[in-house]
Amino acid sequence: MHLTQLLHAARDGDAEAADDLYQHVYEELRRIARQRLRRHRPGETLNTTALVHEAYLRLTDQAQVQWQDRAHFFATASQAMRYILVDYARRRTAQKRGGSQRDVPLSAVQVGRDADARTTDLLTLNDALDKLADYDARLARLVEYRFFGGLTYDEIAEVTGWSVPTLKRDWRRARAWLYRAMQDQADDESTDEA
Repeated sequence: MHLTQLLHAARDGDAEAADDLYQHVYEELRRIARQRLRRHRPGETLNTTALVHEAYLRLTDQAQVQWQDRAHFFATASQAMRYILVDYARRRTAQKRGGSQRDVPLSAVQVGRDADARTTDLLTLNDALDKLADYDARLARLVEYRFFGGLTYDEIAEVTGWSVPTLKRDWRRARAWLYRAMQDQADDESTDEA
């Protein structure tokens, strides 16, 4: 059965289709989760398997979603993983005492560092992404799909109907906007500390 058919059947309550769906999407969700955790693992207790299972549960719990196709499913998975990672980072940060959050450019979020620094980077990126969504929701969705979901330009084009050249141009714009927003936040925090 085609993945889109499995998505529809699982949504309609077919337990066998739900099991088949899980088998079809599990490895791809693991690949996406590994990429996300490698970039900004907020701590050792959240692993690839836990992230995949939590994301899958959130995705299949959305009975009202009308899955269009594979790309739509994985685009939604990228959003679910973003929220799971951010929630986890917030819980981790809430457990800490003191310490000031600092800001770094988007490209630096990918650099391997200690778990506390990556947690801070993820929260900073999330705040900047929320601001970007207020400014331009389309650019924010693109960042979710590329950065959190690991989707290719072709997959994003399939989900959104946007052309690949437009997506590439928008990706550059979104990264530049996030960089400026994150730098502004870092400057504001530096001024507050002085």
